[in-house]
Amino acid sequence: MLEIEDLHAGYGETWVTHGLSLSVAPGRVLAVLGRNGVGKSTTLKAIMGLLGSVRGTIRFDGRPLLGLPPYRIATLGIAYVPETRDVFPSLTVRENLELAARRFGRPDGAWTLERVLELFPRLRERMDNGGTQLSGGEQQMLAIARALLMNPRLLILDEPTEGLAPIVVQSIHAVLDGLRGEGLSMLLVEQNFGFATSLADEVRVMGRGTVVWSGSPADIRADTAVQAQWLGV
Repeated sequence: MLEIEDLHAGYGETWVTHGLSLSVAPGRVLAVLGRNGVGKSTTLKAIMGLLGSVRGTIRFDGRPLLGLPPYRIATLGIAYVPETRDVFPSLTVRENLELAARRFGRPDGAWTLERVLELFPRLRERMDNGGTQLSGGEQQMLAIARALLMNPRLLILDEPTEGLAPIVVQSIHAVLDGLRGEGLSMLLVEQNFGFATSLADEVRVMGRGTVVWSGSPADIRADTAVQAQWLGV
């Protein structure tokens, strides 16, 4: 579904990734692990067309993505939940959700406003609250709910558990595990080793701007040397 080959991406004249290659198969979850600064978030931004300095190949269902503006990439069926969540602070929860539903929703789409509220009942209680009135966990729920309203074929998540209380992390895990069970393809960047490996079908470890290890969740859990060298686990 998603194929990245020989990706060099960065900011201005500074390259962060160096010949990165990875792929996400339909209906599968790929977790990308690595220490801070190795290029995980940069890779996601390159996929979404948010960087000016990119070389290499990025294809979605065989279609090249490089050069497309972010809104066109989104309409192809890729939804992105950034590390910063990017909830619109001047809009209410309802307005944040309705904006996505109006722009990307489809009459035959699996995801509707009512369905995401069933998935995140806390948001139903906060529908008239502004983005700045939400806790970190509520903002993350809103960011994921908004992404689902785009009825994506591929969901990209950047550090969805960062800064969240354990009980909220458990809630997010349950939601993503349910989406995995429904066959939604996901690309997950995450520092939480246990969270990522319990959701993933495949794992890639990044170091120095490229993939330094590939395998299954069971493989990485058993490989303590790789954990120590590249993850600090």
